[in-house]
Amino acid sequence: MRTNDRILDFDLDLAVERPSQTLAARLARLNRWFGSLRVALRNRLAANSLADLDERLLNDLGLSRGEVQDVLRRHGYTDDPSLQLTRLARRRAEQSLRGQKFD
Repeated sequence: MRTNDRILDFDLDLAVERPSQTLAARLARLNRWFGSLRVALRNRLAANSLADLDERLLNDLGLSRGEVQDVLRRHGYTDDPSLQLTRLARRRAEQSLRGQKFD
């Protein structure tokens, strides 16, 4: 089979309408969405509590107060800032292991 024939097969597959989702599938998707929202809010509250720590404890975590406040300002209330804070802490840990100065 030639490449052109395969492309035509894929185009035909995309043109076929899919049946609408069942009620159970919609409820499962809604449940997953609420679950991810709950996790994001929980992580947001945990990140907010980081802002209450003193500089020494934040430094032990590999973060600074300015970084925490900046991440919290950039993310919405339902966004999960934990991934960004984790990246910042890992970057600072790698810099420390290499003997580099922090930003």
